[in-house]
Amino acid sequence: MKVVDSREKNHFPMPLEASGQYDVLVGRIRQDLSHSHGLALFVAGDQLLKGAAWNAVQILEYLVGKN
Repeated sequence: MKVVDSREKNHFPMPLEASGQYDVLVGRIRQDLSHSHGLALFVAGDQLLKGAAWNAVQILEYLVGKN
């Protein structure tokens, strides 16, 4: 996970920026006003890379005991 949150430069996570990398970008982290212990945030990640391929590798490693 990588925090990308710059109000001064108006730079926050964008899906295009997350494309092609394993890190999941997180930004616009704010208190969730609907829940006293909640957070509201924006998350961007490469769903094909992390969501499919990388998770499959992590699950396989877990199943064979390498993790």
